[in-house]
Amino acid sequence: MRFDTVIRHGTVVTASDTFLADVGIKDGKVAALALGLTDADEIIDATGLFVMPGGIDSHVHLDQPSGDGIVMADDFDSGTRSAAIGGNSTVLAFCMQEKGQSLREALKVYHAKADGKCHVDVSFHLVITDPTAEVLGQELPALVEDGYTSLKIFMTYEGLRLRDDEILATLDAARRTGALVMVHCENEDAIRYLIGRHEEEGKFAPKFHATTRPVAAEREATHRALSLAEIVDVPIVIVHVSNREAMEEIRRARERGQKIAGETCPQYLVLTADDLDQDALEGAKYVCSPPPRDKASQDACWQGLEQGVFDLFSSDHCPFRFDDPQGKLNEKGKRHFRWIPNGIPGVATRLPILFSEGVMKGRLDINRFVALTSTNHAKLYGLYPRKGTIAIGADADIALWDPNRSVTLTNAMLKHGADYTPYEGLDIRGWPVRLLLRGKTIVNDGRTVGDADRRGSYLARQRSSMVQ
Repeated sequence: MRFDTVIRHGTVVTASDTFLADVGIKDGKVAALALGLTDADEIIDATGLFVMPGGIDSHVHLDQPSGDGIVMADDFDSGTRSAAIGGNSTVLAFCMQEKGQSLREALKVYHAKADGKCHVDVSFHLVITDPTAEVLGQELPALVEDGYTSLKIFMTYEGLRLRDDEILATLDAARRTGALVMVHCENEDAIRYLIGRHEEEGKFAPKFHATTRPVAAEREATHRALSLAEIVDVPIVIVHVSNREAMEEIRRARERGQKIAGETCPQYLVLTADDLDQDALEGAKYVCSPPPRDKASQDACWQGLEQGVFDLFSSDHCPFRFDDPQGKLNEKGKRHFRWIPNGIPGVATRLPILFSEGVMKGRLDINRFVALTSTNHAKLYGLYPRKGTIAIGADADIALWDPNRSVTLTNAMLKHGADYTPYEGLDIRGWPVRLLLRGKTIVNDGRTVGDADRRGSYLARQRSSMVQ
């Protein structure tokens, strides 16, 4: 066989194996794994590099409505370009239903936002904010059959959160249809009470965002979400866990026999609540929910990654510009933390942070890195084995990593729409130096290749491995 491309002399890494092999690519697929492959139109020398599946970031917000006068910093063009810079070949973004809107209408809007604009492959999670009988009984079953096999619900944010009875109805609909439910766990009533108390005490600075969203509010909501899922007998994903207490709720639920997946994010490994406590509103850069916690919580999240409590490592990329009247420093946000848009950019920095802080510092082996950042996402969200591994017949979505490349993170290198990164100045060891999407190079040495030819496609998905 003559190949379109051969990647030679690299070390292939999957979630289960590490071995020396050349990778032969034909028609966008991995066609051969062997030594001595030479017959190809293009030869890529990967000497000294790890050859790994492209990252899959399954928790990304792009071009999402964010309140009156607030504009998200990334659309599907800039957001997926930044994802590619960071070694990701697939992102799963959220399609948010607005009150009174059908899911079909929401999808039509988001497909229009994404079509023809994506540098990497994209799929959508449905966000259900208005779980009417028609949405749950008619639309959801049909959409799951069409490949929209995951959805997200919120237990916080007015206008987004569901009551417990609505959560139960949504979980029950997911059980019947085979959809997988992601849950944002924070107790909104407790948060609103604490915001009121802070207002009475004149506490309006960004740092008070963290103290109105304490660990207990996340822990309680996590326990409640797990209890509701147990009542309905359906698997769920607990997203962006920030602390030991919520993590232990997941562990205990598994011990009871529940099917649960857990997710954490870079902000809970390298940021703390102290980052919100800065002068001149600099702390607004770090406002996200749940907020970063403390060093003990960081250590706990690392343990969760090491011990298997967490199956997924995602970015929760939710970018806003900082010095912008439509971003973090909008007029109301300057005066009160509750009006600072929640979210930070991170789709490009997710993989390098975990590689540098995890693999290179001996916390994780490299196979666990691949599982946490690619393979488990593909399996959990119905993309495996097409995505998430390097195997015969899989899409040739391949990231070449230089473990010896040292990089100091700067905002300019990330190519997103935000005017800052919360990880500015962080020293990184190990970097994705080249990224292939279905066999075509889309990033080389920190630069997108063929920028005008956006090669990303929309992906319909199978049902999750957790519900089959």
